[in-house]
Amino acid sequence: MTDHLRIALAQLNPKVGDLDGNLVLARGALAQAVAAKADILLLSELFLTGYIADDLLFKPQFVADAIKAAQDLAADTAGTDVALIIPTIWQAETGFHNALIVAEKGEITAIRFKRELPRNDVFYEERYFTSGPLPLPVTIKGVPMGLPICEDIWHPWVCQHLIQAGAEMLLCPNGSPYWMQKHEVRDRLVRARTSEDDVPMLYLNQIGGQDELVYDGASFGMEPGDKLVFRGETFAPDFILSDWERRDGRWTCVEGQIKPQLSAEEAPWRACVLALRDYVRKNGFKQVVLGLSGGIDSAVVAAMAVDALGVENVHCIMLPYHYTSEASLVDAKQCAELLGVRYDVVAIGGPVDQALKELDPIFAGRPADLAEENIQSRMRGVILMAVSNKLGSMLLSTGNKSEMAVGYATIYGDMNGGFNPLKDMLKMQVYKLADWRNKHLPGDCLGPAGPVIPQNIIDKAPSAELRPDQTDQDSLPPYPVLDAIIEGLVEDELSIAEVAAKGHDLALVQRIDRLITIAEYKRRQSPPGPKLTWRAFGMGRRYPITNGYRDRTGA
Repeated sequence: MTDHLRIALAQLNPKVGDLDGNLVLARGALAQAVAAKADILLLSELFLTGYIADDLLFKPQFVADAIKAAQDLAADTAGTDVALIIPTIWQAETGFHNALIVAEKGEITAIRFKRELPRNDVFYEERYFTSGPLPLPVTIKGVPMGLPICEDIWHPWVCQHLIQAGAEMLLCPNGSPYWMQKHEVRDRLVRARTSEDDVPMLYLNQIGGQDELVYDGASFGMEPGDKLVFRGETFAPDFILSDWERRDGRWTCVEGQIKPQLSAEEAPWRACVLALRDYVRKNGFKQVVLGLSGGIDSAVVAAMAVDALGVENVHCIMLPYHYTSEASLVDAKQCAELLGVRYDVVAIGGPVDQALKELDPIFAGRPADLAEENIQSRMRGVILMAVSNKLGSMLLSTGNKSEMAVGYATIYGDMNGGFNPLKDMLKMQVYKLADWRNKHLPGDCLGPAGPVIPQNIIDKAPSAELRPDQTDQDSLPPYPVLDAIIEGLVEDELSIAEVAAKGHDLALVQRIDRLITIAEYKRRQSPPGPKLTWRAFGMGRRYPITNGYRDRTGA
């Protein structure tokens, strides 16, 4: 039994399904652990398959290949003094498990199964895995270690069982996606477990974008008494070393680095940037294209794209029509110049007017309305998709959560795209982050320092410019009001009456609730985007399209 331990946490960015690539990352971390003379190396939850692989887990060959990769990695510990903890899928007599294996000297010395399987809005592991028994500690380097897996620590009895069985320390691999204020939730959780169980916990999280999820890392260690002893980078890979000593029968951290947390503004910006970068690169693209309208949303997406991919990989196109203002033309061009991106102008007047001419026999005798307006948006979508097809660039969509909530977007038009960085960001937060980005260059971002979004874009009234002198507030309430109502109805799942009781006009709340309900079909056909809140449309909030329920609490 030892009284000294050096523990390494590999906070890395795996790709779902990429067994070979993830194996390379794991072997690199093992080499770092050997060089650092670490006693233990921990990888994040289901590292080799990526978390979570969804219905790939129903593919027998994938399962076999993944288990073989885990066995190969375990064999790599031969000739080293590192005990490697590999979270992996595992097939046992008891069923198919979310598991971890412990490997030393080239041999698998222990296997443990995840006890508590999440069944929430993001992960539904019971679809794939069998719950394991309450786990027992694993003796590593002579020290009994508790190895709860992610959801296990949300249920006090799992950790209590480990401590009662003799665990002196808890090492927890996680696949915990980001949303705003998530770090506070994790801190409270681990603080509660360390206080109840009176032992330290090392919490490892992965980083990276995976479709609609983005993982922020920010791995940390905590001792009883609310003592934070180390914290890793946020939204960046990290190899985290901490040294531990047993003093008077208790383990305490004698060396660990506490990296600073990100501000409330930088964190969502970095989340969007990392999600976009990984979605583009992990899907084999290098460049993106987007329509730059002179409005706030497309300007912010352009800035995020440059921060994610570099100026040389972002192409912005202005697509003016008769109703496009001179100010929008000036603002779009200035934004492109501040960012340094390629900027082209493709007028849509000819194609739109020709389409209206061809439709005249069908539209004859009917007043102009949304049908004519939406042709403009859809023509822009056609042209942007043509550029995407021709140049091999991924088209980015630029609609925000406020607009997507109430259906203030044109399906098959401005909703076209492969990814939407703003999908879960309310309009007022878009403004807030635009102002913040003009004053800060976030870490790990590739764009220029200084202002990148013209102040006039931030200051002017938003408009789709689909008819003369149009503003968004012709159709919607002021965005501060709309966002507050959406937060109540969507984020908090309040009734119409409860939202109105917060000081909002009852008829307006009823109208917004109806718009949210009937726009579900549009949202189902929208591109993916990073989950930034607890109740993101899509992965965080699943409502039926065909839905006969209506909230009558305000009637």
